[in-house]
Amino acid sequence: MTTVRLGTGIGWRPEIADAVEAMPGVDWVEAVAENVCPGHLPASLLRLRERGVTVVPHGVSLGLGDAGRPDERRLTALAERATALGSPLVTEHIAFVRAGGPLTASPGIEAGHLLPVPRTRDALDVLCENVRIAQDALPVPLAVENIAALFSWPGEEMTEGQFLYELADRTGVRLLIDVANLHTNHVNRGEDPAEALTELPLEAIAYVHVAGGVERDGVWHDSHAHPVPPAVLDILTDLASRVSPPGVLLERDEHFPPPAELERELDAIREAVESGARVRGAATPERVREPAAVGPVTEAARERLALAQTAVLSSLVVGTPAPEGFDRTRMRVQARALAAKRADVVAKVAPELPGILGDGYRPAFLAYARTRPMTGGYRQDAMAFVDRLLRSGTLEDPGTRRALRAWWLDRSGPRPRAHHPATRLARATRRALLRR
Repeated sequence: MTTVRLGTGIGWRPEIADAVEAMPGVDWVEAVAENVCPGHLPASLLRLRERGVTVVPHGVSLGLGDAGRPDERRLTALAERATALGSPLVTEHIAFVRAGGPLTASPGIEAGHLLPVPRTRDALDVLCENVRIAQDALPVPLAVENIAALFSWPGEEMTEGQFLYELADRTGVRLLIDVANLHTNHVNRGEDPAEALTELPLEAIAYVHVAGGVERDGVWHDSHAHPVPPAVLDILTDLASRVSPPGVLLERDEHFPPPAELERELDAIREAVESGARVRGAATPERVREPAAVGPVTEAARERLALAQTAVLSSLVVGTPAPEGFDRTRMRVQARALAAKRADVVAKVAPELPGILGDGYRPAFLAYARTRPMTGGYRQDAMAFVDRLLRSGTLEDPGTRRALRAWWLDRSGPRPRAHHPATRLARATRRALLRR
């Protein structure tokens, strides 16, 4: 596979679209695939493309690390976005995002966020097959990203570098290396970023992510809402001292600073890459990677992984006990982070709800999320949340109740149903998982 030289880029978000267009030296941008409609591309992205700026769609919901096979509709949607944007590649994550379903004979549940897969042979076999399925369905090459994690799986059989090396070796997939996530895993899981870089197949790198985060009570949160810390830039310099990264991109998803501050961060990223290059000297020649032969994945391996992932996800979103061997404190931190993420995204998907409920929105949503797992995406989550509020009898203000009911009716039909499908599924999920 020929390496695409991308240069220095920034994550395109609607909130900073005008600023990104005006920034000097931006060679390319990355857009969240699920936030882009192929038939109605944002005017800003169209203008950037007309100027010759490359646009790469970055998926967040495919779930390549799920025990089940990738959903054909999600693959088709990702392929459509790559075609519409004229992208040279698409990217996704090495993560699981949903569990349950037919493999466990229980209702499906969703994390609403990216969760780490265990670095085991079963998980690697399943991931390799899922990546191969995705590669066959996409019109351009696929690159996959290492994720940040708050907890570790017990009994892992490989380091992150070994896991990624074998994944690339067996599938030929490119790697999107997030150096901020390497830092996160250093703080949260004691993993050495330098060791991970030493073990990685550097010639398989498609590009690099750089982002900021924040530490609270000894846990690093990969927030994408804070400045890039020096420790992350140091890892980037280390990587650039080993190989010339084809592209480097700054991610920022919330609490956007003034454009001048983003430009300073891009300058710091360029300097980190140049510092690494001075150490490296001559560019490392690219090696051609041919996928190794891979046998079929047994359904037994998928079923074992499905049971393990369902137990973990149920403890995070339904409140069942953490499986044996997991750090219960870290699992509680992760559970709170998932609930907070749900609240934040639902507030963006349905901004009327914080407007109607005011300061009461967040505590009400978090109380709902403690007993109601997400089963069908954020829009359905918003509907189920309001349905529960309307039936709970806890809304004391008549005006708030009328406004919520009007919102609900406008989106769902004649009246809130006492046996809404989302509510029934949530209850069934909890019963099924508690029996395991």
